[in-house]
Amino acid sequence: MAIKAIAVDLDGTLLNSSKQVSARSCNALLRAHQLGLKLIVATARPPRAVEMLLPEALKRISAYIYYNGAMINCSHSQFTYHQAIDSTLSARILSFIMQEPNADISIEVADQWFTISEFDASVVQAVGGEPILKSLEEMQTVSPSKIIAAGLNNWRGLVEQFGDEVNVLVTDQGQLVQIAHLQVSKELALQRLCDVYSIGLDEVIVFGDDTNDIGLFEACGHAVAMGNAIPELKQLADEVTASNDEDGVAIVVERLTAALAHS
Repeated sequence: MAIKAIAVDLDGTLLNSSKQVSARSCNALLRAHQLGLKLIVATARPPRAVEMLLPEALKRISAYIYYNGAMINCSHSQFTYHQAIDSTLSARILSFIMQEPNADISIEVADQWFTISEFDASVVQAVGGEPILKSLEEMQTVSPSKIIAAGLNNWRGLVEQFGDEVNVLVTDQGQLVQIAHLQVSKELALQRLCDVYSIGLDEVIVFGDDTNDIGLFEACGHAVAMGNAIPELKQLADEVTASNDEDGVAIVVERLTAALAHS
């Protein structure tokens, strides 16, 4: 099956360790777009962070999957999607997490970032934008796109209690817990975009490095794990490329575009 779209994760994949997209990777993706391939950025990050991190040239041609699939935006097709967690369920989850005194909690609500306590400057810079301080009671009244908990010791208990009601994603060796609506995932979001484009998931090449890319690797036609990817992802991959600091995405995309140009 011919490849018609590229789905790429950001952190640990398209972004290098300096949180930048190299000129080589940017040019490779631009060339792929010139040859007719769709470009889909699929990330856990919010829109404002993606806006801050991507080069202008890529922003103009990309469709976006944010919050691991809770939000989708494709301006070229006038397609948008947002699936939030019900406020009643979110309130129960927040109360559970608050039982741990050292847990840092924040929620994302359609590109607004709410926190119970202040984060240090490095976290603010990484996430993008200034957080809005809210009390627990205030946060329990809204329907979040995503709940984020860091420093959560009992994340297994959280999965056990709420795993049937929400999608609980544990990344960064258990240091970061991301909670979304039960029907939210990168692969479900990608399926929605593919339906808009009238292409199949088997016509998508995907690049990733972490747990939240597993579903994409299982669903897409060709899966490429970064050299720095977790072992589980490498086992699922059709191929393993170089690391995110060695232009791993560009290496494969250049090979793909060379084949397309001569076909």
